[in-house]
Amino acid sequence: MNSKYKVIKFSKNKFEKIDDLISIEEPLEISLRYKDQDNWLTNSLSITMRTPGHDDDLVRGFLYNEQIIQNINEIDNIESFGDKVGRYNIQNKIKVTLNNSKNINISKIKRDFMTNSSCGVCGKSSLDALEITKKEKTSNSDPKLSKEIIIQSPSILRNNQSEFSKTGGIHASGLFSADGKLISLREDVGRHNALDKMIGNALNKNEIEPKKQFITCSGRLNFELVQKVLMCNIGLMIGVGAPTSLAIDLANRFDMTLIGFVKEDSFNIYTNNQKVIVN
Repeated sequence: MNSKYKVIKFSKNKFEKIDDLISIEEPLEISLRYKDQDNWLTNSLSITMRTPGHDDDLVRGFLYNEQIIQNINEIDNIESFGDKVGRYNIQNKIKVTLNNSKNINISKIKRDFMTNSSCGVCGKSSLDALEITKKEKTSNSDPKLSKEIIIQSPSILRNNQSEFSKTGGIHASGLFSADGKLISLREDVGRHNALDKMIGNALNKNEIEPKKQFITCSGRLNFELVQKVLMCNIGLMIGVGAPTSLAIDLANRFDMTLIGFVKEDSFNIYTNNQKVIVN
């Protein structure tokens, strides 16, 4: 989703007024509706800044990646509500009704998520907390990728982005099969939102097969993105940019292969090179 703005462009030693397409960024308030004993309760969970569109996929992926739900079938209903507001006349509130409320502790969930969003998940205590949530490591041998598939995946991702070519201001995440076929793609101004949307879409379509797939992201790879991919048990992740130190440490702990700085003729393997075919 984009909108036309008037801008002044400097090029070839002159200024000119032009129309430019800009990616839209709007807030989305996510609320949970769940049953507490015999009473239905609705609580606001979080607000995220996103590109409007595929909000249902965003919510599915977010709830799964944050382990608020363990299975996509725990969601009964997703509905947008509230007045259409702002310059773009859209609804910026969404409510998720859950059918399994056994493990819902809204105070703990809101407190934990505030920690994640305020500092991006900080330090060793966050790594330890993740290991409490996720016990098993990813496969240390599958999927296996050729160097050609690794180098091609960012280009395939970019060529299938509908918004990037128009605005140049949007991220993407893609789910690929080991032979390089693009299975699912989503875009958003936020890297983590793009990944949540893509994972939510793939979960909803029952498309995730961890030992046969990998994920490619358009930007750098940080702890939060690696964490989200690990929640799907996918053990190979590719980024156009560089990973952070904490992303590398986390990938190492769970036998994930982390590949970054992918260019037309080069890339860096930061962890677990057994999944890359070197011949």
